[in-house]
Amino acid sequence: MSLLRDASGRLHIDTPLMAESLVDKVLLDSTETDAVFRPLPDLNVVKLGGQSIIDRGRAVLLPLLDEVVAARDAGHQLLVTTGGGTRSRHAYTIALDLGMPTGVLAKLGASISEQNALMVSLLLAPHGGVKIGHDDLVKLPAYLALGTIPVMHAMPPYGLWEEPAARGRIPPHRTDVGAFLTAEVMGAKRCVLVNHERGLFTADPKKDPDARFIPDIEVDDLMALDLSDLVVERALLQALARARSVREVLIVNGRESGTLTRALAGDQSVGTRIYRQ
Repeated sequence: MSLLRDASGRLHIDTPLMAESLVDKVLLDSTETDAVFRPLPDLNVVKLGGQSIIDRGRAVLLPLLDEVVAARDAGHQLLVTTGGGTRSRHAYTIALDLGMPTGVLAKLGASISEQNALMVSLLLAPHGGVKIGHDDLVKLPAYLALGTIPVMHAMPPYGLWEEPAARGRIPPHRTDVGAFLTAEVMGAKRCVLVNHERGLFTADPKKDPDARFIPDIEVDDLMALDLSDLVVERALLQALARARSVREVLIVNGRESGTLTRALAGDQSVGTRIYRQ
């Protein structure tokens, strides 16, 4: 890049984007690349479901945190993220009844997800657990080098600027999406969503006895099925379809002992693998 002086004497930085519209389709196509820089390619982003894991208390959460500590001790780089759970749903219900817009619901959900991050980080404190914020992601290599287990709330920081949902007023970008986008920007090895289901089914298995388990599916194929209900947020599927670094998401049952450990070891048969071709 070099400096250019125009007829008026003003200096400009000579770049390919200098006089271009940033919505031009040809220009946008020219910015495509086969690979982007991955700051932490060995990182595992693990999201603990709020309602399915954290809200179940010590009987479910503590054994899972033991697996997290053991995984750290085994050399896995971990970032633990937390969902909101039942309290988020309660806040959403009140806000919806009061006519609040989607952005306000997103802000409420973030505060509850952060409450869970605080509790999980304190439970992990004897083993190096430390609560971090979104702005601390750039410090993640230092935290990992010190052997800590960083814990961050998973609600993405759209907040009041959350885009309106295609249907209804529930924020489309919630904690599944936040965990995935964190993995994508860090260039992580994998994103693991830990909840109370074996993985993805064709319908809610608690309501439909004929629901079939889906062990492995390409993300475009999953979106084409247009299932009436999903175990993950639909916006996550859209993000995965456009991702540059993260190629798969694993959904596992955190209430089954050893499942998270096997997932971190690369065993893709422990739940559902949603992948990008």
